Amino acid sequence: MLAKLNDERDALRAFVVLLEQEQKALLSTDTDALLPLAEQKTKESDKIQALSRARRETLPDSLTTEKWLQANSPAGLALWHDIRQLAAQAQRQNHLNGELIQIKMRYNQQALVALVGATQHAAGIYGRDGQPNLPTSGRNLGSG
Repeated sequence: MLAKLNDERDALRAFVVLLEQEQKALLSTDTDALLPLAEQKTKESDKIQALSRARRETLPDSLTTEKWLQANSPAGLALWHDIRQLAAQAQRQNHLNGELIQIKMRYNQQALVALVGATQHAAGIYGRDGQPNLPTSGRNLGSG
């Protein structure tokens, strides 16, 4: 059990490092690292889930990991505490990164809308009929 817990803790540590790298990439202008990081996150997440499932499968149905450790290996409680802290840290970091992604997406959407709007109103752009689309004001000359 302790070996499984060590593996799970190590996997969670690696996952937190990936989340920190993702946050740095999200805060920078260079977003090329995001796709490889997303792929690594998926692999690490799958690994953590498999380790967690394997740990739970070794426990009797009536016991939690903490209760099993209290009864069989009290020294392992500190390790279990580390795992729970790392999992909470990963959850917080992942949530924050999700918010950063939403902010970037809103910014990109606003920039796209501004660019599309600017091109639609630019002089010299031709419409479907082959005639230039000239910018117009909202009212006719001479109207009050």
